[in-house]
Amino acid sequence: MTASTRTLSAAALVLALGSALSMTAVSTVHAADDTMEKCFGVALKGKNDCAAGAGTTCAGTAKMDHQGNAWKSVPKGTCTTLQSKTSPTGFGQLEAFKAKS
Repeated sequence: MTASTRTLSAAALVLALGSALSMTAVSTVHAADDTMEKCFGVALKGKNDCAAGAGTTCAGTAKMDHQGNAWKSVPKGTCTTLQSKTSPTGFGQLEAFKAKS
């Protein structure tokens, strides 16, 4: 076996291992998604999860506590039982909302 053949074999092994790990990670993410839901209006300032809407480009960008367009992942079925000081109902919402004044 030449040095270039060993290098090629090592590279192929690394690529195969990387592909297997990424498929496992994707499966784990999808499994977690089945038990979690987005809950708007319950995240604290700077503690929201990603892609919350206008003014919140990604995780940790909520400008205020209980922002109506900022969401947090919570166990499925618990969102509407969590307190939200800005929500029209006083509880978390499954969709973004305009905060009450």
